[in-house]
Amino acid sequence: MPDGPGVAYRSQKPARYRRRIVDAQISRYLKLFGAIEVSGTKWCGKTWSSLAQAESVTYADRGGNLDAVRADPSFALAGEQPHVIDEWQRCPAVWDTVRHAIDDAGGTRGMWILTGSSTPQKDKVSHSGAGRIGRIRMHPMTLQESRESTGAVSLRGLFDGAFSPGACAADIRGLAHVVCRGGWPEAVDMSAEDAQVIVRSYLTQVFEQGIPRMGGDHRVAERLCRSLARSVGQSVTNVTLAQDGFGHAAKAEVSDSERREVSRHLALLSDVYLVDEIEGWVPASRSPKRMRVSPKRYFADPSIAAALLGMGPERLLQDWQTFGMVFENLVMRDLQVYAEAHPLASARPVRYYHDDSGLEADAIIELADGRWAACEVKLSHDKVADAARSLTRLRDKLLRDERRRVDPPAFLAVIVGAGEAAYRRPDGVYVVPIRMLGE
Repeated sequence: MPDGPGVAYRSQKPARYRRRIVDAQISRYLKLFGAIEVSGTKWCGKTWSSLAQAESVTYADRGGNLDAVRADPSFALAGEQPHVIDEWQRCPAVWDTVRHAIDDAGGTRGMWILTGSSTPQKDKVSHSGAGRIGRIRMHPMTLQESRESTGAVSLRGLFDGAFSPGACAADIRGLAHVVCRGGWPEAVDMSAEDAQVIVRSYLTQVFEQGIPRMGGDHRVAERLCRSLARSVGQSVTNVTLAQDGFGHAAKAEVSDSERREVSRHLALLSDVYLVDEIEGWVPASRSPKRMRVSPKRYFADPSIAAALLGMGPERLLQDWQTFGMVFENLVMRDLQVYAEAHPLASARPVRYYHDDSGLEADAIIELADGRWAACEVKLSHDKVADAARSLTRLRDKLLRDERRRVDPPAFLAVIVGAGEAAYRRPDGVYVVPIRMLGE
C-alpha cells in the first residue's frame, strides 16, 4: 500500500514481466553494493526490472515528487528496501544523498536501486560513488529475451570451448520485421508498423524535450541522428557530421565552433543513451598510432535507425545494403547484453578492430581476465567465407608479432542473419545465426 507521495510497496514482479538477462546482474550487485544504478535508454525496461527485485519505489518525475525531492533529496530514499528511485537524475543531489546514507549504514548492502535514462551533468554530482554504488547498463531486449533466438549457442559457452552444432529457421522476412520493431518491452508483441509509431514518439521526446533540457539544440541533434543513421556503424568524421548537422552543402567549410557543437551534441546523445559508442580495441602488441580508435556509433536499438531512415520491413528487403547496416546494429545491441552478462565482463567488453592495413573485425569481446574473441557480422551467408578469412588473418597477424603479448583468441565467429545452421568451419571459425545466439 502507498507510503507517502510517490512511494508504493510491491511484493511481486510487475504484470506481464518477462525475464531479462540483466536480472541476474541486478541480484548479484544488490549483494555487493549499498546501492546500484540501472541506466539506459527510456522504455528499455529499467523500472520493471528494478521493481521485480524491489519492495518500494519513488517516481522522482511524477506529480509533485520532483519539487519535494529537490527541496529535500532524502525524501526519495524513504521506503522499504530495496527501494527504487526512478529517474533520479532529474534531481542529481539524490546521488550524493544516497552515497552519504550508505556510509552511515555501516556496510549494509542492497538498500537502493537508482534508475536513470540520462546522465546528469558531472558538476552536479560531487562523488563518483565508487565502491558504494554499483553501475549496471541496460539495453532494449535481445532476440533471446524476446524469444526470437533459441540461445542454443552461448557466448559464455564459446569462451569456455563449449559448442554444439544446430539448426534454426531461416526467416529473412521475419528478421526485417524484428529489426524495425526493435527490442522495446512494450512493443514485442506488436507489428513493425505499430512499433515504429512508438519509436517515432520516443525520438520526438528526445529531440524536443530531452536534448533541450540538457542545453542542446533539437534541430542539430535530429540532423546528427539522421546522418548517423545513413552510416550506422561506420567511422564518420565530425566534419561530415557537421555538414549534415548544420545543413551545409557537401564539401562546404565547417567552422571550429560547429565542430565543437557536433562533439557536444554527440556527447548529449550518448548521455541520453540514444547512441552507443563502441571504442576501438588496441591489442597489447600494437601501437595506438597504427590503430583506428575513434568510436563507431550505433543506436541503442536498430528500430531507431530504421525510423530515422523511414524504412519498414518491405523497404529493407529491397535495400540489402541498408538492411545489412541496420542488422549489424541489432547484433551489436545483443552482443553488448550477452557480453556484459558474463561474470568476468570488463567495463567495456565490446569493441571493434581496425588497423592501418585495413584489417578489421566488427566486434572484439574482451573479458577482465584477458581472454578475447573476434566476430564479423554478415547479413547473408554467401559472405561467410570472406569474413572467416579476414578473422583468421587478424588472428595470425597478432600472433606472429615479435613481441607476442597477445594470447590466441578464445574463438572467432561470423554472426549471420540469413543462416539456418550453427557450425564450425574447418579453419576453426564458428558460423552462428543470430537466431541461435544467446548469453
